[in-house]
Amino acid sequence: MQLDMAADELKSALNRLRRAQGQIAGVIRMIEEGRDCEDVVTQLAAASRALDRAGFSIIASGLEQCLADEEQTPADKDRMRARLEKLFLSLA
Repeated sequence: MQLDMAADELKSALNRLRRAQGQIAGVIRMIEEGRDCEDVVTQLAAASRALDRAGFSIIASGLEQCLADEEQTPADKDRMRARLEKLFLSLA
């Protein structure tokens, strides 16, 4: 399954991923600087949320695409549903 996201969805997911990237870089700096554990964990939690939101956005786009594909057979749809469910659960 190829991901084909609308421009606004793609922009949103990329912004979340860039935010997470910046937060992870911040965590690395904080650890290197010997910062307080609570601050590091707080920053890690923020990065984790940003990654989760980007992942859920991408999976939601995949679900939408699969539901709109009228050329799929019922067996194809069942297989795709199982694949997407597995992806969804990997983020949960």
